[in-house]
Amino acid sequence: MKIELLSALIPLFPLLGFLINGLGFRRVPKGLAGVLATAAVLASFLLSIYLFSSFSGDSQPLVATLFDWISVGDLHINFSFQIDQLSLLMLLVVTGVGSLIHLYSIGYMSHDEGFGKFMAFLNLFIFFMLLLVMGSNYVIMFIGWEGVGLCSYLLIGFWNKNISYNNAARKAFVMNRIGDLGFLLGIFMLINTFGTVEYLDVFKQATSLEMNDSTVLIITLLLFVGAMGKSAQIPLYTWLPDAMAGPTPVSALIHAATMVTAGIYMVVRSNVLYTLSPLTLEIIGGIAIATALLAASIGLLQNDIKKVLAYSTVSQLGYMFLGLSATAYTAGMFHVITHAFFKALLFLGAGSVIHAMSDEQDIRKMGGLRKALPITFVTFLVGTIAISGLPPFAGFFSKDEILAHVFEHNKLLWALGVLGSGLTSFYMFRLLFLTFFGEFRGTEEQRHHLHESPISMTLPLMVLAVLSAIGGGLNLPGNGWLSHFMAPIFEGSRLVNPEAFAESTIEHSTEYALMAVSAGVALLALVIAYVMYISRQAVPAPESAERSLPEQVVYNKYYVDELYEAIIIRPIRGLGDTLYSFGEGLVDGIVTGIGWLVQKTSAQLRLLQSGSIGFYVLAMVVSIVAIFALRFFIRL
Repeated sequence: MKIELLSALIPLFPLLGFLINGLGFRRVPKGLAGVLATAAVLASFLLSIYLFSSFSGDSQPLVATLFDWISVGDLHINFSFQIDQLSLLMLLVVTGVGSLIHLYSIGYMSHDEGFGKFMAFLNLFIFFMLLLVMGSNYVIMFIGWEGVGLCSYLLIGFWNKNISYNNAARKAFVMNRIGDLGFLLGIFMLINTFGTVEYLDVFKQATSLEMNDSTVLIITLLLFVGAMGKSAQIPLYTWLPDAMAGPTPVSALIHAATMVTAGIYMVVRSNVLYTLSPLTLEIIGGIAIATALLAASIGLLQNDIKKVLAYSTVSQLGYMFLGLSATAYTAGMFHVITHAFFKALLFLGAGSVIHAMSDEQDIRKMGGLRKALPITFVTFLVGTIAISGLPPFAGFFSKDEILAHVFEHNKLLWALGVLGSGLTSFYMFRLLFLTFFGEFRGTEEQRHHLHESPISMTLPLMVLAVLSAIGGGLNLPGNGWLSHFMAPIFEGSRLVNPEAFAESTIEHSTEYALMAVSAGVALLALVIAYVMYISRQAVPAPESAERSLPEQVVYNKYYVDELYEAIIIRPIRGLGDTLYSFGEGLVDGIVTGIGWLVQKTSAQLRLLQSGSIGFYVLAMVVSIVAIFALRFFIRL
């Protein structure tokens, strides 16, 4: 099968699923709509596997040009896809995890009257995400980038009869547009600097530039602004927790394998440019660790099961960027993959709990659910262990690899990273213990309704649990498979800065000690959570309870939303209202004045129409004299 046809079919299947369900969502039966949407993504997954199996770690990138798209002077932009190690990994993750989320949605959303429309939006989301990761240039990436932003708006606000959900969708859309402006300016600078947006051409030219080039610094910073929006880094992170307004499958899709990892993918794809700009990497490292710790600390006191996982996602994205800041690009991508497994598992597990609890999301009203939801409990436990960084599950290996590189790069960042790892372990086991252990704290009606989810929901949980348990085998310490497979992606970076890719100078004994410290801190946090919420059976205080000042600040998410409201939203809204009032008065005044002037002038002119022939003859003579006089003076 030709590479062009194969590459085109992968995004085409989800697009067809969107068109069928989107145009006929009122006519296509629910059962058929779910099967069509899931089959479309599954077909893309099978094609991705076929493509992956025929591509070795040493293969050169393949560019499949579908058609010539834009030609302006010397600038030529093709609509083309690039198949290489990085795009193949993302294809497998997006379509694989996406297929499981589509299958889960069949059970979770089956009673929703907009089921067909929902499945159509999911397909459209996957289509744009595939464009983002398959494009051979920054413009195709930007199309996918904007597309997933649009779909996130549609999916977050899917239940649009609720005003707060609409506000959350609008917030996500606006904050992403802020980041997208930076990304777009970065693309314009790429065109101005390199005369092209094709990855292969840009990176080939970039290898001839000097380290710390000022132009590259500006380009990388602008591109990172885009990543801050999509991947929820300070200060553009507050949209992501609010995105929990959407149905749970949407939360899993956005937070696990697709939209929020777009920023990580973009930086890894542009690794040559970022390696050329160490200052940008230092800035990324500072923002990343601040984001990781801020979000983790907020997660300590959240009581909404999805909000805890949302802040966990923000924190984990900080870890990924922390790895990238130490030029540990493979480790960052490794954590993207493992995070896709366990975070999708945790969100879908949370959805199973919410489904059983009649849409209740407050963990203070749960407890003792492990008996009623055995499959959900076991799989959620696996996801919790994985994200907490406890061996031998997937999260331990990917997080440890990031921390090892950061230790070599900056000891302070490593210490803060270990602290963040401990916080992650504590709030995740707090969530697990309060949800599944102890006595049931809900209503009798909820107790009566408790039941395990259908197989369409539990099967994806079981598959993701297995992947979360064994996923660490992708890149075991000591030149693992993933490191070898992705090595060709970083040839340009090795050329411009060989020191950044030199063999690690950390001794094996030190590496083992770092692993022990990381795992030990996570284990200690687990024990503290166990003592508090199992031994002492503590339950978080209700909303109305009095809290100490530090606790109140953390509980209210450091009042960041309120700060943005006070210093950005209200002033801009006030300015807009003022300009509107001024403009309305000015425009209305001009329009009214012109109307008044015309009216008065016409009233006077009509007096000249007296009906006297003598006056008309006089007017004609005067006019002719005036015309001759005017022509005479013009000639002079």
